[in-house]
Amino acid sequence: MRVTSRGLAAPVVALGLLAAACSGGAARPAAPSATGHGAPLATAGNGATSSAAAFRAARVRLVQVASLQQPVAMAVRPGERALYVAEQTGRVRAFRSGRLDPRPVLDVSSQVVAGGEQGLLGIAFSPDGRFLYVDFTDRHGDTHVTEFAMRGRRADPASGRLVLRVDQPFDNHNGGQLAFGPDRRLYVALGDGGGAGDPKGNAQSLGTLLGKILRIDPRPRNGHPYSIPAGNPFVGHPSARPEIWDYGLRNPWRFSFDSATGDLWIGDVGQGN
Repeated sequence: MRVTSRGLAAPVVALGLLAAACSGGAARPAAPSATGHGAPLATAGNGATSSAAAFRAARVRLVQVASLQQPVAMAVRPGERALYVAEQTGRVRAFRSGRLDPRPVLDVSSQVVAGGEQGLLGIAFSPDGRFLYVDFTDRHGDTHVTEFAMRGRRADPASGRLVLRVDQPFDNHNGGQLAFGPDRRLYVALGDGGGAGDPKGNAQSLGTLLGKILRIDPRPRNGHPYSIPAGNPFVGHPSARPEIWDYGLRNPWRFSFDSATGDLWIGDVGQGN
């Protein structure tokens, strides 16, 4: 997927590796012939066939399959082969069988302020695929994490339930990434609230959710919109928010879990680097 920073529309392209002598399919090395035509691939010292020649012979072709409005996040729903994409302007779209579904999965554009670092910023599906969670900045610029029930291939707009709301003092550093971890808990990224140099000292303060990655169970319990996992590091600390999983962050715009180790990798946007 290619995202353009100028204008609103971004083309989505499919990449295919084409062998130099093939009309399609995967790149394949030329087989050695008895007459010497078609040199054999070099072999490594351990006898394994080198892929260097196949890589050099490969060609890339770009095919535009759709045009999206400021795509900023992607997610997959358990049990489906579709790819879901969040448009910053407020819509969730789906690619099915390589084609863009013309009907949005969800449209919250009427609730979203979009532009700069604001808008619909993150999406995630519950591990059972029943719920879609979205992270967006509302018309006042504050962060909302909202849950929608999935009805077939669409999110039911009438089912929207506010899980978490966080006041944002500035219009940047909103974070926005959502993901369920290997522990099936929802992780939520929040920036430090904006302004150069973290003027309010939010990232190092355990009394605010800003500048943090949170870890919650997003389903309602005992009259509360979400619950706190017992293993969170600041549970029981009277001066700390128990939702906090990681702190001291500036703008954790994106993070992901290593599928092999479960490690959490954070892309935190720096002040100058």
